[in-house]
Amino acid sequence: MNDWTQDVVGRLAEAREPAQVLTQISAAARSLGFEHCAYGLRVFVPFTRPETWMLSTYDERWNRRYMDAGYLEIDPTVVHGVRSREPLVWSDELFRGAARMWDEARSFGLRVGLAQSVFEADGRVGMLSLARSSEPLTSAEMRTKDPMLQWLVSAAHRAFCRCCSSSPLAGLEPLTSRQIEILRWTADGKTSDETAEILGLSKTTVNYHIRNIMIALRVNNKNSAVALASRLGILN
Repeated sequence: MNDWTQDVVGRLAEAREPAQVLTQISAAARSLGFEHCAYGLRVFVPFTRPETWMLSTYDERWNRRYMDAGYLEIDPTVVHGVRSREPLVWSDELFRGAARMWDEARSFGLRVGLAQSVFEADGRVGMLSLARSSEPLTSAEMRTKDPMLQWLVSAAHRAFCRCCSSSPLAGLEPLTSRQIEILRWTADGKTSDETAEILGLSKTTVNYHIRNIMIALRVNNKNSAVALASRLGILN
């Protein structure tokens, strides 16, 4: 760990509120040549009401416009970020399908930037964006700063999650290895009879475990149990 990362770690350790974390991440971003930063967290459970939490140093007028115009739903950086952990550099080509949003963002000085996500096993996805008003990102700059940028993405995610988000697994009773095994076979489409035969158990025992799985995950049927367990990474 170099002096730069040690300094950022120390400052983040003292941050207790999301705004304090943002202040420290913003300072680190500026030291890397970026004027602004933004962090977003997407929690996909429950499926019908996924939660998105956002905080940034952008102009508040742009933040309001972004939400009022529904740009969160079409932002190509978000579309990419919820699917991939590969870093994404902003470009005209990237925003071709959201040209109006891109024009408005640039009017607020958000012309050059990059974004990268962190994926949690429990289904949470955090994305850090860094932006500036000029000086295109060159390949040489990316090569030089990539280790620090990668580290900052992870550090920001950990710090924000500590302050503002609990895991979807919090409060759920952990599943036993046998329950997970049965749930995996259920996810593969096996019936209770088939699972019982595969595992050398009785159908009654398999159904007993399935009922306990549903209780532990707080769902009403085994299909919901499979869907939730898959999203939370329990079946991996």
